Amino acid sequence: MDIIQYNYVLTAAIASWAAAQIIKTVLHFVQTKKFTPERLFGAGGMPSSHSALVCSATVAMCRKCGGGSPEFAMAFLFALVVMYDAMGVRRSAGLHAKEINRLNRIFIVKGIASDSENDKQTESKKKKEFKEYLGHTPFEVLGGALLGILISMIVPVNI
Repeated sequence: MDIIQYNYVLTAAIASWAAAQIIKTVLHFVQTKKFTPERLFGAGGMPSSHSALVCSATVAMCRKCGGGSPEFAMAFLFALVVMYDAMGVRRSAGLHAKEINRLNRIFIVKGIASDSENDKQTESKKKKEFKEYLGHTPFEVLGGALLGILISMIVPVNI
């Protein structure tokens, strides 16, 4: 028995996540003309790596276990929850972060955020911003889902 065995579902899912993160980083570079290493591992952006991962795992589970299996049913339901969350709660949190960061910049410029000029805590707060890339638009989720489905169809079921 081999210590490391080929796991089709896991391989397809991880390959889909990695592909989405690489595509996301390249698209961000094309848009901003700056390489941002955080995009390789961070959330948010096009395509959704979360959607790519769960859709790839779902399709892989269907191919491996069949569409009537409880494993496929669980993967499908899990994928729905993850994609709904990416477009809902996580997207709202990202929009809130963006607005809070904007307000903090206004307060700092006007001097409202500082109680005293030597307040070291205020200085550290000036530099800290909330992450704004958290969730996804429906289009970004769809892009990730299609990427995950495509990759799970390309990755071989058995080696």
